[in-house]
Amino acid sequence: MQKRIILLIGLAFGCKKAEYLDINAQDRSALSANIRFVNARVPNTGIQFWTFTQQITTTPLLPGNSSDYRPTTFGNVQINFTEGNGTAYIASRQFGNSATYSATGGPNGPIAGYYHTVIAAASRNDVSKDSLILFYDDLSTPPAGKAKIRLIHLAYGIGAISANIFQNGKENKLSDSIPYGSASGSNILGKAYDSAPFSVIDAGKISVGITNKASNTPILINTLQDIQLEAGKIYTIFLLTNGKGIVSANIL
Repeated sequence: MQKRIILLIGLAFGCKKAEYLDINAQDRSALSANIRFVNARVPNTGIQFWTFTQQITTTPLLPGNSSDYRPTTFGNVQINFTEGNGTAYIASRQFGNSATYSATGGPNGPIAGYYHTVIAAASRNDVSKDSLILFYDDLSTPPAGKAKIRLIHLAYGIGAISANIFQNGKENKLSDSIPYGSASGSNILGKAYDSAPFSVIDAGKISVGITNKASNTPILINTLQDIQLEAGKIYTIFLLTNGKGIVSANIL
């Protein structure tokens, strides 16, 4: 696993190394990772995101909201968030300091030139504690007439779910099982984009059906009905729960 991570980072730098070095040093743009930040917590409080001691977001994000992509530090990075205009860290996580998932670190940090989504959400077993999750975003353009979609399960209090897509009278499986804190099709032992891969589907109108795996009962979410997907666009759907236990979905 450690070797795979080293090779991956090498590729991220190596693919444009010659082009980058051909530019005079004073004219080179600074290398950075690009991160979009999302609030999927239960408390109805706006939060700000930081890398180390540098504040990255400029407006507190309420639950269900996200920032645009922001240039940030890459590599071994500590990401934190604060509530409102406060400066006390509510949760912190060090990314890039471990080859495997653990209670204190993630397997990979932000990669220079890559796009990422970092989400603040309740920890798996305790709503009073918070966690930070990092996914890599493959923003390559879908084929003609297609869109790309993925679903991230952050609805606290619900175990694994399954997700199906209904389109043009047909039903297709998006994922048979998505544990809390994971994305459809996720493989955390794979390459970077395997942590939260996108599925390529026909553009047009779709509905997404969610089922609680434990009880085998559907979870009805109005915002997942009659979604219009545009050709060439990329969509991330994430589920979240509010303080009353109501599950909703937002689309990025």
